Amino acid sequence: MTSWFKTLSGKQRTLMATVGTVVFMGAMGWAAVPLYDLFCRVTGYGGTTNVASAASDRISDHTVRVRFDGSKARGFPWEFRPVERSMEVRLGEMGLAFYEAYNPTDEVIAGTASYNVTPYSAGIYFTKIDCFCFELQVLQPGERVLMPVTFFVDPDMLDDRDARDNHTITLSYTFHPTDIPADYAALPGGAIPFEETGVTQ
Repeated sequence: MTSWFKTLSGKQRTLMATVGTVVFMGAMGWAAVPLYDLFCRVTGYGGTTNVASAASDRISDHTVRVRFDGSKARGFPWEFRPVERSMEVRLGEMGLAFYEAYNPTDEVIAGTASYNVTPYSAGIYFTKIDCFCFELQVLQPGERVLMPVTFFVDPDMLDDRDARDNHTITLSYTFHPTDIPADYAALPGGAIPFEETGVTQ
């Protein structure tokens, strides 16, 4: 490859170097989002939470207050709020909270929820078992629904000097408008796994 490159003229070398740079930068741009997402999930940076298939196998006597916050993108017509503003849970104990959404319009409207946890140092220890944010949500005209989130706070937080003094954790959701897929009506229950919507958080 090197010997072939040396046979090129100066202009050809410049062109090849430019094309190579463009390709490299394009590849890095394409990889940046998934790599950043992986970094956030591993470190909890930016309040990114973890996901588990079951509750923790150990429960601590140490408690933490979990606050719930709900908002929506500008112009999004739903009403959206947490049913309960806060709850006290033991580390490792499974908690269940509900958010309420209401579509006051005469149109079918779809939305997806982005989320974060503050303080950021607690994000890696806040673990969701099930959440409405994993799926695209579609509300019929005038429909009001309760959407659950099941979670626990990992007791390993007590071993982290940057996170162990967190006595209050805030879980925040923001709903954003989403196009309804053409095959939505064919899906059972109208639920679409979040990763299939193409929306990133």
